Amino acid sequence: MTGKKAAIVGGGVIGGGWAARFLLNGWDVAVHDPDPEAGRKIAAVLANARAALPALADVPLPPEGRLTFAATMGEAVEGAAWVQESVSERIDLKRRVYAQIQQANADVPIGSSTSGFKASDLQDGAANPARIIVVHPFNPVYLLPLAEISGSPATPAAFVEETAALVRAIGMFPLVVRHEIDAFIGNRFLEAVWREALWMVKDGIATTAEIDEAIRMGFGLRWGQMGLFETYRIAGGEAGMRHFMAQFGPALQWPWTRLTDVPAFDDALVDLVASQSDAQSGRYTIRELERIRDRNLVGFLRVLKANDWGAGAVLNAWDAARRPAGPPPLPERLDAPLVTARFDVLPDWLDYNGHMTEARYLHACTLTTDAFLDLIDARLNHVAQGFSYYSAETHVRHLAEGKLGDRLTGSVQVLHADDKRIHVWVRIERGDDLLATIEQMLLHVDMKAARACPAPRRVLDRLDPIAAAHAALPRPEGAGRHVGQGRV
Repeated sequence: MTGKKAAIVGGGVIGGGWAARFLLNGWDVAVHDPDPEAGRKIAAVLANARAALPALADVPLPPEGRLTFAATMGEAVEGAAWVQESVSERIDLKRRVYAQIQQANADVPIGSSTSGFKASDLQDGAANPARIIVVHPFNPVYLLPLAEISGSPATPAAFVEETAALVRAIGMFPLVVRHEIDAFIGNRFLEAVWREALWMVKDGIATTAEIDEAIRMGFGLRWGQMGLFETYRIAGGEAGMRHFMAQFGPALQWPWTRLTDVPAFDDALVDLVASQSDAQSGRYTIRELERIRDRNLVGFLRVLKANDWGAGAVLNAWDAARRPAGPPPLPERLDAPLVTARFDVLPDWLDYNGHMTEARYLHACTLTTDAFLDLIDARLNHVAQGFSYYSAETHVRHLAEGKLGDRLTGSVQVLHADDKRIHVWVRIERGDDLLATIEQMLLHVDMKAARACPAPRRVLDRLDPIAAAHAALPRPEGAGRHVGQGRV
């Protein structure tokens, strides 16, 4: 756990997302919100976050922080290393909140989740304006990495860097806005798209569902990994962006959009948009839509992570920051199977029956044994030196069904080890339920010579104590079985 405390002022959708983001990164969190339903709302957001964010991490998250609800502003910010304000978009309310915060804790850094107010507007009249800065996230805060950071001329450069470092430490991407501007970068862009969408709905050109289909079936998939300009660079072919600009630039003068005009925001427009939205999505509750959104985002982000691209590269950096520089220390006690991995059953782990597919049981074994090889200093640095442990033989028993969202643990018991071989027994468990056992023989290999060879002494010095301790353990039921052997 970090030992740090974050105060969340305002516990709505955004404030709840911030609370989850900090909590799951090991921070203690105090929430202040006069809404009597704040506890229930935060709990719902946190439940979604617990099911989603760990699925993006390949390095274990720290122990979850402690969540409390503070009756007063002073109680919330006492001892806080960071305050994130997420109250309603009313400048007078935000300024009153800052006055109360700085009266209780004059120097505490304050980030605002505002969607559009400039930092200079927020700082106006504050006792300590230099400690107020915009940190604008996107929903869901616990999954999407972007945080737009915007200061004012009164904001020290060191505070901007401090804010960016904090954002990175909790797995997010700090985008520092170089000049103060209303609505920053993301919302300026979204506002233009939103206005044009409202015109198309109002003019009967498209429904809310049809506009959403145009985005998610087409350019939205491109934007999610390459953004706008990189997408258009590719559209220019081998000649790149210059050719694209020459080819499509004249279209800027054509009357394709109505962005210079704004539809009347009256009851008729609200009713039209709301009724179409109900027809489009009304069969789902908001919580169901959130869970569907989160599962889709996790799948998309996992692909980006595998390619170390875009938001996936941010997640890899977040993992790297939590990964020990060297092999992890050996546990103090070795006289029991070693729990080396914890992971969730993800959407792409399921087969057509909705159960964990066979290949993923073996994948779970791989996660578990890879972590064990980390423990004995025989993973990536070892491979870089031209050596590796290869799987020579594997026997999987499927004992129970894994289902979406299950939290699983993987443990290793060493049945035998010498300088060239490790015979392991892996258990994949869901709480007290045993889902699978995997018996595996690993051979230490000189990859250049393509043959088995003794492991180096630094590896054996970590492996031998484990093997010696595990030699005293009872032999697991099922060890040495062959395929099709009847159960006793």
